[in-house]
Amino acid sequence: MESRLWPVPLAAVIVAVALGIVLPRLDVIVDSSLPTSVDSAVFNGGADTARSVLSSIAGSLITATSLTFSLTVVALQLASSQASPRVLRLFARDRQVHWTLAAFLGTFAYSITVLRSVRSATEDVPEFVPRISVTFAFILTLVSVVMLVFFLAHLASQLRVETMLKDIHADTDETIERVGDRNEAARGVPHPIHRPVIRHSVTSSSSGFITAQDYVALIGVAEDHAIVIEEKTRVGENIVEGIVLASWWPSDDAADDRNVAAIEDAIRGAYAIGYERTAAEDIDYGTQQILDIALRALSAGVNDPTTAVHAIGHLSAITARIANMPRLPAALCDEDGALCVVTTSLSVRDHIDAALSPIRHYCVGHPAVVKRFIQAVQELSVLTDDPDVTAALSAQIDALDPQLRVSHSDPAATKKLLEMVAETREMLPS
Repeated sequence: MESRLWPVPLAAVIVAVALGIVLPRLDVIVDSSLPTSVDSAVFNGGADTARSVLSSIAGSLITATSLTFSLTVVALQLASSQASPRVLRLFARDRQVHWTLAAFLGTFAYSITVLRSVRSATEDVPEFVPRISVTFAFILTLVSVVMLVFFLAHLASQLRVETMLKDIHADTDETIERVGDRNEAARGVPHPIHRPVIRHSVTSSSSGFITAQDYVALIGVAEDHAIVIEEKTRVGENIVEGIVLASWWPSDDAADDRNVAAIEDAIRGAYAIGYERTAAEDIDYGTQQILDIALRALSAGVNDPTTAVHAIGHLSAITARIANMPRLPAALCDEDGALCVVTTSLSVRDHIDAALSPIRHYCVGHPAVVKRFIQAVQELSVLTDDPDVTAALSAQIDALDPQLRVSHSDPAATKKLLEMVAETREMLPS
């Protein structure tokens, strides 16, 4: 829901309409008894003036809303072409965007609702001007103007690539923390896993990205039906309807009279499949977004190596956290220690290759980016002491060396970079 733009503005419109109905009735009750100091501060015009004020507020607010957000979308489309299409998602989930739109549309809805209660004097009906309600509309307009100023300043900040990188980094850190806590709390199985030859397959009932896996639910299904479930896919993967999602087999030697359809439905229910990736449980999604920005910055059309250098810094920090986070056990058990779920996950080496290999492929023609890449390898070697990490970093350096030797960039710069590669290779533990 956080990436949907409509809930907060819609709630504001509903509240505004309710206020537009209630406040004029309050005017009828308290208007004649207002103290002099308050009476002089509220609206004192006639019915025609009130209509003019409310009509102007409603018309100007809806025009400002349309113009502001139309220009914003155009600006974001330009930013997405320079950085990554995923920036539109950052805009859609931005709370300040939600509340600014809510202020504009709420004020508009309130004004037109109050407008219907204004009455001119006739022979049968006296004039009625909801003075408090009109005054409140004026206050809401001032609030909307102030929010517009802050929104434009906020938008200017959000469109900067450094802000995009920072926001993606923060989201990924939260995901790593959440997934790491889950992994640390998981009960692992110490003994070897025996997989029978005959297993039942559970296929996906829809296509899309796996956005979440409920291990508690999977363990519950395994307990209830006395089975062992083996994952075949993981969060972040794209799956097509009909492809195997998981497999299972009985955990005991009893006659297999289980309700296969019920088991398959229960296993499918533990997986959330959506049309796009999210950062809820997908720690690789942040890496992919930063890579998108870095690789686009290295393209001939953009040619912005400085952005790529900054992106590598974020990748280095994120990859270090991933390498040091608690790992998900290869198999999960219930409270009694019985095997329930066989998991699947990427190794540390896979994470490092996913973060660094795409950059290495395209950075050779940019000495500043190559230098930052080598520094990232050095940083990761210092921040983690896992032998798998060392092996993955050595492989990256070994692959970079021949790429530099066949590059056609500045010979002097290439010589210095090759010296850095040699120094880095020596500092990596053997």
